[in-house]
Amino acid sequence: MIKHFLAAALVMSPLLLSAQILAPVHWSYGVKKVSGNEYAVHLMARIDPGWHIYSQDAGKGPIPTSFKFDQKELTLVGKTREDGKLVKHFDKSFNSELKYFEHSVDFVQLVRVRPGTRAVNGSLEFMVCNDANCLPPKDIDFQVSL
Repeated sequence: MIKHFLAAALVMSPLLLSAQILAPVHWSYGVKKVSGNEYAVHLMARIDPGWHIYSQDAGKGPIPTSFKFDQKELTLVGKTREDGKLVKHFDKSFNSELKYFEHSVDFVQLVRVRPGTRAVNGSLEFMVCNDANCLPPKDIDFQVSL
């Protein structure tokens, strides 16, 4: 019995360790005042070499990067802009032209806030892939202080 447990632990330990280490996208947040009550909210992704995240208009198949803003204290001004080198690639697996970013991308959303608002809150969803596989989509909550 103990031999079976030890054998299973040895087989599973690399899988568990790799699952803990595999986080190829690193998010950071910032804000820049544009005018009296308008701000540019920056949601920046730094992506490990060999990996990529999808555009908001990813193509057919993968989960596109998306953003939800808590609009109790703010109004969105326009659409979320993507600042980064967009890669377009036909993917045979999805049978679609896919759009994604490697290395880094800055998603910028202009917002108009109500007086007294101290932070912009929301969540983002993204999917990260490399040439061999994709990780499950991930949701992250964010808060950006004004």
